[in-house]
Amino acid sequence: MLFKLIISIVVLLLAPVTFASNGYFSHGYGAVTKGMGGAGVAWSQDSLAAATNPAGMNSVGNKLDFGVELFSPRRGYEVEGGPSGPPPEGTLYLREGSYRSKQESFVIPNFGYNREFLEASTLGVSVYANGNNTDYSSDTYYGGDAGIDLRQLFVAPTYSWRLSERHAFGVSPTLAYQTFEFSGVSQFAGLSANGDRMSDRGPDQSWGYGLALGWQGALSKSIHAGISYRSKMRMKKLHKYSGLLAEQGGFDIPASLTAGFAWRSARHNVVFDIQHVAFSDVKSAGNRFLPNLQASRFGDDGGVGFGWKDMTIYKLGYQWDIRSTTSLRAGLNYGKHFVRDSEIFLNLMSPALPEWHYTAGVSEQISEKWKVNGVVYFAKKGVLAAPNPLGPGQTLSTYMYQIAAGVSFTYSFLN
Repeated sequence: MLFKLIISIVVLLLAPVTFASNGYFSHGYGAVTKGMGGAGVAWSQDSLAAATNPAGMNSVGNKLDFGVELFSPRRGYEVEGGPSGPPPEGTLYLREGSYRSKQESFVIPNFGYNREFLEASTLGVSVYANGNNTDYSSDTYYGGDAGIDLRQLFVAPTYSWRLSERHAFGVSPTLAYQTFEFSGVSQFAGLSANGDRMSDRGPDQSWGYGLALGWQGALSKSIHAGISYRSKMRMKKLHKYSGLLAEQGGFDIPASLTAGFAWRSARHNVVFDIQHVAFSDVKSAGNRFLPNLQASRFGDDGGVGFGWKDMTIYKLGYQWDIRSTTSLRAGLNYGKHFVRDSEIFLNLMSPALPEWHYTAGVSEQISEKWKVNGVVYFAKKGVLAAPNPLGPGQTLSTYMYQIAAGVSFTYSFLN
């Protein structure tokens, strides 16, 4: 009961969250890792490490990390062209014009905790989030205000142990909580397995679980490596949207695999990660709009999804320790977006399109126990333009870019 109360409080803090960075996953977790393009599977520096690699908790020491980020995504869509007369039967043309999603500023907290025990083991917890959000008052699909609101919160209690001086392992049995809301698609109720549970049902919620495993090792004095695998997270059904989401309201969280290297010296450090996320393995995410719309109903196992592809993301980061108390960071993050041109119709509501992320960060040790970390980043505008699959001769386009700045504090326990 107490645990669920704590989770509920965290959910309220994260209520306005929207990420949509690498797909709908964040490009990194915590100010330190975000400042290096999200890279850090081979080198961890704070107690949010389990979000990237559970084994990393073994090297961060006794720490408490907490922070906040001001995140500003700018997203919208445009409709051009249409029929010269009455639209032919079986078509659906959207209203011409340019439209911009509403709220553009969000406050995102983050935190983690880690303690060493015995000789070479640690216990800790990392709390992090993913999500996606749009909100249009444009009557996009002729069903009123339209938009999506997806929020996912992860609580990852983590045990790590050092097998030898060179090799550490970690395991995180992870609890997930998600809320989901979709509005403005009641126009399609006749194409749904349950038209009453398709649109404008308010927020729904579900719980689920998964497992993350990780390894970090020193290949030499200066070269380190890391691997982390996060299983697909099995989530309870979102029953309010069983007539929209495939598998009668299914929305599991996809598996991911990350591997990388770190080169470390006295003052200069370079990290590089490659991450693969299996978005297409979740039917409500990966099923195609067409031909699924012709062969199945919304909500069926083979029903319409967002048509998202798997993503492979490349993360490069650099840290310069200019003195014992000060570090500067820079990073680059690239991943080809996961939306096919043919899937633009529903993805007007989910334009997770930025591919390039440019990041910078700084840390300053302000006392024996306290360190402050800062990060800023910019996600270059991603654009998708394609024909309306239900309206021949009409072009749809959508975009998103992001700017953000954050600060976090690290408290080191000295005993």
